[in-house]
Amino acid sequence: MTAPWPLIELIEVCESVVDCVNKTAPLAGEVTPYKMLRTTNVRDGYVDTANCRFVTREVYEKWTRRQTPRRGDVILTREAPLGEVGMLRDDETVFLGQRLMSYRADPSKLDANFLLYSLLGPELQAQIRATGSGSTVEHMRVPDAERLRIPLPDISTQQRIGTILASYDELFLNNQRRIAILEDMARRLFDEWFARCRYPGHEAVPLVETELGMVPEGWAPTRLGSLLTLSYGKALKADQRRAGPVPVFGSSGMVGEHDQHLVQGPGIIVGRKGNVGSVHWSSQDFYPIDTVFFVETNIPLRWVYQLLKRQTFLNSDAAVPGLNREQAYAMKVVRPHAEPIGRYSQLVEPLFQQVELLTIQNTHLRTARDLLLPKLISGEIDVSTAEETFAQAAE
Repeated sequence: MTAPWPLIELIEVCESVVDCVNKTAPLAGEVTPYKMLRTTNVRDGYVDTANCRFVTREVYEKWTRRQTPRRGDVILTREAPLGEVGMLRDDETVFLGQRLMSYRADPSKLDANFLLYSLLGPELQAQIRATGSGSTVEHMRVPDAERLRIPLPDISTQQRIGTILASYDELFLNNQRRIAILEDMARRLFDEWFARCRYPGHEAVPLVETELGMVPEGWAPTRLGSLLTLSYGKALKADQRRAGPVPVFGSSGMVGEHDQHLVQGPGIIVGRKGNVGSVHWSSQDFYPIDTVFFVETNIPLRWVYQLLKRQTFLNSDAAVPGLNREQAYAMKVVRPHAEPIGRYSQLVEPLFQQVELLTIQNTHLRTARDLLLPKLISGEIDVSTAEETFAQAAE
């Protein structure tokens, strides 16, 4: 870049900058087409529209009277947390919940993808953090959100930069969709064999009545504790973690890395505190912290993982929410014969091997995008060079 790009306030290059309705929308008691976005749905360039709360059509129309969100809008969290950014990438009927802002780029002046990645970059993130400093809870005022200043090249350069970075994200999302399909195949097969009891050879086995309903003869209700042990993780403070190849697991999933493992993989992690009852898989050696249990069992892990995903673990103490191990052990489940468990595990193993490969690819894609993003949106590297790099990576 021969000269710095001019700094332009976002309000000057957006068709609109819209704040949410600053009160909580009443929720519907059932699933509807109308979804409320919350700050938890906006993360690292993406807006998760799959895990939303639902409202009625009347509430949706009232909460979108300022503007109806649409594909390409960029969403910013103004508080709790401050500075998360995502783009709407589909046409679902969603609306802004509290503490959210929406930016709609003027396509004659500002490329929507360039806006998204600029808001994710260090220049605008520093501006966002500066507006929130000095308050007890980091909070951005609406006028400050409008006056964020973006370094702005010509529209053609914006579009090229936006396209490159969006290409990494599109590959990432395609892999995510493939992962979801593969995991769904494993779930459906488990349900067919072990919930509906239609496993290979089931026609020759009579059903018998049990306290958990009709099951194939020889299958029996048992306590979850007879199948596995939930062992405690070990505390590992953030300042004790060292860069390394070992994933660190908390109840929300992978929360960092370390240079030493506590448990040999593959393994299953179950949330004990925080996200109680969450179930996670690690294909490699891992470190479970003290907010989780890890599973020890002599039963094939792929089957145990699917079994645990179907359990409803309740908080045992309202004052200090947590998963009570003895209560979990007392839960009743059906134990099938070893033969269908083994056959199931063999059949789904190739599916999960593909999942692991796609997950590794996504880690590399995210790393590459995050390294490239600040250099591209600042003009530090030439756009043509970045286009060639992506073309080589996509081959």
